[in-house]
Amino acid sequence: MELNSNQIQEILPHRYPFLMVDRILECEPGKSAHGRKCVTANEMQFMGHFPGKHVMPGVLILEALAQTGAVAILTEEENKGKIVLFGGVKNARFRRQVVPGDVLELYCEVISRKGPIGIGRAEALVDGKPAVTAELTFAVEQ
Repeated sequence: MELNSNQIQEILPHRYPFLMVDRILECEPGKSAHGRKCVTANEMQFMGHFPGKHVMPGVLILEALAQTGAVAILTEEENKGKIVLFGGVKNARFRRQVVPGDVLELYCEVISRKGPIGIGRAEALVDGKPAVTAELTFAVEQ
């Protein structure tokens, strides 16, 4: 399943300036998603992070990964119309700076679930090299 930005907005409640996924390239509902974020200098965070040396905040990369994983969860028939909330971040590693002009390839795989709670293994790549890796805990709002 591939989704453009308009289709993503039908699934996620996020809107500008907080929608962090431009496209979903692959999605297996309930299991995994591969998204893309094209980073541009026109984004709000670069007004203050940092003037003169733009670096995408790591927390926003984590949010992009979480949104990618949320698409995987919310495309399951039983979760349509629900919201996925962040429950935690574990073992986050920031391996390289992400700057305007970079294309983030976002991967999130659901590795465990118990009821509405789950864990996803997430990785953001730039030019095929890891930028951020983390384990994300989520909760599906009931």
